[in-house]
Amino acid sequence: MLEVIERPDPTPSEGELLVRVHAAAVNPTDTTRRAGTARRPAGDPPIVPGMDVAGVLEEIGPGAETTLKVGDRVMGIVVPNGSHGGYAEKVALPADSVVAAPRDTSHAEAASLPMNGLTARLALDTLALPRGGVVAVSGAAGAMGGYAVQLAKADGLTVVADAAEKDVELVKELGADVVLERGDEFAARVREKYPDGVDGAIDGALLHAAFVPALKDGGEIVTVRGYDEPAERGVTFAPIFVGTYAQERAKLDTLRKQAEKGAVTLRVAAVLPKDEAPEAHRRLEAGGVRGRLVLAL
Repeated sequence: MLEVIERPDPTPSEGELLVRVHAAAVNPTDTTRRAGTARRPAGDPPIVPGMDVAGVLEEIGPGAETTLKVGDRVMGIVVPNGSHGGYAEKVALPADSVVAAPRDTSHAEAASLPMNGLTARLALDTLALPRGGVVAVSGAAGAMGGYAVQLAKADGLTVVADAAEKDVELVKELGADVVLERGDEFAARVREKYPDGVDGAIDGALLHAAFVPALKDGGEIVTVRGYDEPAERGVTFAPIFVGTYAQERAKLDTLRKQAEKGAVTLRVAAVLPKDEAPEAHRRLEAGGVRGRLVLAL
């Protein structure tokens, strides 16, 4: 159950910034945290979900190194623990987790970028494919998958992506070079297009073992829910956790610049008031959401 409660305002500790949150994106990680099925312990209650925030910088804590000024519009990534989460009117974050919001964007649009954008960046950095390499992306119409497609193109990679019939044009607009029908047969369709297999893959759709046939011998598949099982032909799985990039300020700021240039597209499915957080979770869990649901705080 989700409910609105009153908590004391946080104060920024050494090296932290206090953000007045105006928008918090809703992610699958938030729903698993609420349901008690997350891979990582949720911490002591009350549990506050949320990994993406956007708003206004309200206070600079002692020793915090930043070029930002009080009153600046900002966005940040939150590593939630217990009552420290993004679904809050104020949140104190490490200075390296907060950058300026992209120019000419709403709070809701800015809130859709940090966690999913950094996850896609981490996935591509993990694969470390050379320019001209071929990467397969499952779940390409989703928020993280869409960023993976766009960032891969910015990195000079060839992208083969999956899509339902209704999402084919969207995935093409994101920049995918080849779009194939989604589902468990996606890997077989990739192999038909690339008989030797692709160099690497990002598994946003949780295909897991069903993705292996798409890969070259010795290829690597990045997974986002901890999946790491033995596979054939030397193919390996590389589970990632975005928390490892939560204080990569330069990478988050690069995402800001890419958003300003249009290299990545900020997609907001809907903005709901904080009292409707349960409805946002229900809609996300029902599937089919394109872009991010965002809570207005």
